[in-house]
Amino acid sequence: MRLRHPSGRIVHLTCGVSLIEAVTPADAFAMLGPAVNSLRAGLTENAAGTAKLGIALRLSHPLAAALMADGRARTRLRAELDARSLEVVTLSGGPDAEGGGVPPLPDWSQPVRLQHTLALARILVDLLPEDEVRGAVSTCGLGRREDWDEARERAGERHVRRLSAGLADLAWRVGRAVRAGFRPEPGYVLDTPEETVAALTRVDKDRLGTCLDLARVVRDWPAPEEGIDRITDAGLSVITARISDPTAPWQPVLRHLLAADTARTEYIEVEESGPPGAGLAYVMGELTALGLVLESEPCTAP
Repeated sequence: MRLRHPSGRIVHLTCGVSLIEAVTPADAFAMLGPAVNSLRAGLTENAAGTAKLGIALRLSHPLAAALMADGRARTRLRAELDARSLEVVTLSGGPDAEGGGVPPLPDWSQPVRLQHTLALARILVDLLPEDEVRGAVSTCGLGRREDWDEARERAGERHVRRLSAGLADLAWRVGRAVRAGFRPEPGYVLDTPEETVAALTRVDKDRLGTCLDLARVVRDWPAPEEGIDRITDAGLSVITARISDPTAPWQPVLRHLLAADTARTEYIEVEESGPPGAGLAYVMGELTALGLVLESEPCTAP
């Protein structure tokens, strides 16, 4: 769903839909319908309305590779989305999208991680709604800290530079921009706010930023709001705010990101941990209390 912030900025509220068990496009088409039908039924029960639904797709590595190689499959997937009144503005290539019965992807020291992330970006530009000019993909926090020696660090820096160049080239060729958010995770190079800022100091901040799991932020960071300020003060965007556990006390952090004078994130992804649609409906209620409204409605500050 597209929401208007009191500042006038559009914020996309989406619900995660996992296709990590899908290996082929045919698998994905078969899984999409039942998942979305269940979600819509839950939204109706929770009085979240019948607005066009935004979903954040989680793609397995084999599925992403298959879609990248088959333009007709991407066209059909976009048609399936349109037929079901769905919007996709984000794709996940983070740790949660590496299941599907296949080995997890290597970290950013290996070129396959770069190739997968650029494939997600290429797929996304074909799935974006007609009136959208940009979207976002998420990826892991570079690599495991215990494995991140000097050689891996140099390789990771090289691949991140190539990611920026690849995203710039994609935007030039198709006229749509995709940004990539690196997700801090426990035990990764990107973990604390300080480690995140240090590792991403020299990246292209126009195209690269962070993807923050707010449930994890409030659980693991001693001062969540100060941590977010440290990241944004360093010039890094919070491209995506993810709520992996709607029952966690994430509300103060979200309010901090969506202060009345500005919106410091453009995409909010909700993972359903209970009945389908319940988490999304609850987050929608919290956003309404902050003064956000559906794009088609007049916006007034809370």
